[in-house]
Amino acid sequence: MNRTDGIARETLLRRGFALEYATLGWNVIGIVVLAVAAISARSVALAGFGLDSLIEIGASTVVIWELSGSGEARQKRALKLIGVGFALLAAYLLVQSTWVLAAGFRPHHSPLGIAWTAVTAAVMFALAAGKARTGTALDNPVLKTEGRVTLIDGLLAAAVLIGLVLNSLAGLWWADPLAGYVLVYYAVREVREIFSGDH
Repeated sequence: MNRTDGIARETLLRRGFALEYATLGWNVIGIVVLAVAAISARSVALAGFGLDSLIEIGASTVVIWELSGSGEARQKRALKLIGVGFALLAAYLLVQSTWVLAAGFRPHHSPLGIAWTAVTAAVMFALAAGKARTGTALDNPVLKTEGRVTLIDGLLAAAVLIGLVLNSLAGLWWADPLAGYVLVYYAVREVREIFSGDH
């Protein structure tokens, strides 16, 4: 590697770290906001999205650890850690959403949840695009995979937002746990891709 390539790689690594720290900071704040919104609205989708934020924090931490070192073994371990987090999220949401639907549990309206998920969707889509570009430029499968985690985070924010709006405007209480099932689908899909080696 010549000096110019080394400088370019260092610039890309700094960008990768900046994207991960931004994701980390946003999700740390998000856990607090979502906890307040989920408790006040009694919303399973908001609670699940809060857990997804926790998973995203774990995933970002794993990528920061992976970017700080090198080696294929380190990358494989990082990917598996991200996959385990998604598996736990899927299991929780499946049980919780099914329980809510069976019990006919009706969440309250959540203006805070609507505002936060709307902004979060936009932020996550922007961060995901940056991670995809940077991960591709670095040829780093862990950063690219975590970029998909962030993209899923944005999609899930949009799904939860739709559920909250439908509940708020039309009283469709079942839209909230259905949004939980959407999260289950994406989490399971990502687990399968990670553990099948399709990165």
